[in-house]
Amino acid sequence: MKLVRSLLSLTLALSLLLLSALSLASCGKKDDGSYTVGICQLIQHPALDAATQGFKDALTKALGDKVTFDEQNAQGDSGTCVTIVNSFVSKKVDLILANATPALQAAANATTSIPILGTSVTDYADALGIKNFGGTVGGNISGTSDLAPLDQQAQMILDLVPDAEDIGLIYCSAESNSAFQAKAVREYLEAHGCLVADYTFTDSNDIAAVLNRACAECDALYIPTDNTAANCAESIGAIVKDKKIPVIAGEEGICRSCGVATLSISYYDLGYKTGEMAAKVLTGEAKVSELPIAYAAATTKKYNPGICSLLGVTPPEGYESLGENRN
Repeated sequence: MKLVRSLLSLTLALSLLLLSALSLASCGKKDDGSYTVGICQLIQHPALDAATQGFKDALTKALGDKVTFDEQNAQGDSGTCVTIVNSFVSKKVDLILANATPALQAAANATTSIPILGTSVTDYADALGIKNFGGTVGGNISGTSDLAPLDQQAQMILDLVPDAEDIGLIYCSAESNSAFQAKAVREYLEAHGCLVADYTFTDSNDIAAVLNRACAECDALYIPTDNTAANCAESIGAIVKDKKIPVIAGEEGICRSCGVATLSISYYDLGYKTGEMAAKVLTGEAKVSELPIAYAAATTKKYNPGICSLLGVTPPEGYESLGENRN
């Protein structure tokens, strides 16, 4: 009887193991060669929208109708990013696009197995707390960075507003990449004899009060690639144009509403590059752990003709009008 019971127990254990294996197999990659990609975009504004569109266009070009997108927008809320990426993990999507830093951080905390590609992220080391960053995140994360040369952005302030002595850096205190950019710009400007002060806001509710104080105390302002500022760019524009304070912006979307100039990258091209990376990861041509972070191929000095005219700012040679290129 003991032998019979042992055989029965062994048979039951093997059956359970087989059922478990079958269950796991049924939750794995579909055998028809199709893919589902989850897209978590922090907020809707032109730069992030362009990056998402570029990503989808590149991946669709590479994989055609084999790829399906589950596209979600967090409406500017980091907590919603967490909810979105957790739903992607539950659905066992094949890859996650994290568009903007809070989306990347949420995805990184949600899974270590599903490949994650970031875009519109300024500094991966800062966003993910990586020390001695060598250019490759490793694990299940890679992506593209929207970082334009910060020393060149800072120099634009000196070129366009040469008489400026007091310069304010405007950004959201909750966005670590904005602080990273502001620090680099501060160091450059202070090395060139400027007095620099940070003016941080916590969210869209206090940006007007912070901005009015900055305008009263500064000759010029710098706004980095900050998602909250981008979402409030028209409100910022109304204030700085009324106060006649020139703004150098970290990205083109902000500049269109409130800036005199920007060192521009194409977010569409950045997203497209990310889509090409995704195609290689999904098809097995490349391992996400081995892909180094990619950067924008080119930057362009652009000026906003309307605001420059209003403030009496004359851009030097080599600046392209924002009206000539909508990307």
